This record gives sequence, C-alpha cells and structure tokens, in this order.
Amino acid sequence: MESTKWTTIFESETNKLKPEHSWRLEFDEHIAPNRPSYGWRQCVINTCARFRCCSCGRGWSSNRVMVLFHMRLMNVNGIVKTRPLYQKCKNCSDAPMEKPNIESHSIAVLMDNLMEKIREKCYHEYTGQRKRHFRSYDGDKPHEPEHCQGCKLGLCRRK
Repeated sequence: MESTKWTTIFESETNKLKPEHSWRLEFDEHIAPNRPSYGWRQCVINTCARFRCCSCGRGWSSNRVMVLFHMRLMNVNGIVKTRPLYQKCKNCSDAPMEKPNIESHSIAVLMDNLMEKIREKCYHEYTGQRKRHFRSYDGDKPHEPEHCQGCKLGLCRRK
C-alpha cells in the first residue's frame, strides 16, 4: 500500500470542502473500531483490493476490504486517521494478516465516499449524493470471514 497515492488524492478532495480549512490524512494501525476518542467520528467504507501472501506467494483479490476511518475537525484543522483492514491467506495455516494493495481508481472512489462522510459528520451537511461504487474484481468466490480482519473486528457486514 502506497501512502503517497492516498495522500495526493485525499488532499485533492479536501481542497473542495472548505478552502479555509486544512485537512491531514494519517495512517494509524491502532485506531479501534467502534471506539473513537472523544470528539472523533467513525466511518467504515468498503472497497476492493489485492493481496499477496508473504509465506507462499499466493495472490488473491477481494471485493470485501473494509477501511476504518476516524475523523475530527477542530476549528479549521481536520484530521482523518485511516486503517485499511487486512486479510489472511487461506492456504497457509500460520500466515500473517496481509496488507491490502488498493489500486488508484479504488482509492479515488474511497476518498470520494469519505468526503461525503466528512460533510455529514464534521460539517453536518447532507448532500443527498449517492455513494459511489468501486469497480469490483471478477470472481464468484465467497467471502471467508475466518480470514478477514474486518469480520474478526465486527466491521464486515457480510459474515
């Protein structure tokens, strides 16, 4: 996962919010689901990604990759902490959870949906825009909750 892609797209999108406000994106593996700190708001957005097992080299794609966001706006400074959730190889019994590789077009859709959540949760605006959908990967394999960090943390809606 390349954070510069995320940051570039995030900055481009936040510039459209309120010009006098400054927003920053941070990756934080320690934000806890359903327990944002006082004054913070949470949202969870689904996307697609590819994974590669560091043990056996097996690759797979998933249309059920959850990304956790905690956001806060204080005065004119906003922060969004993000935590893309991992998946584990189904072939390796001891394999660690692997980071998702989310492609640029999916990051753009993710950030667009995040901006709607920021408008709603931080600015108390409701634009009525529909959530944009990412381009799904082909495949008809079922989601496997036992290999999904989102399911283990209670965030994945497809168990």
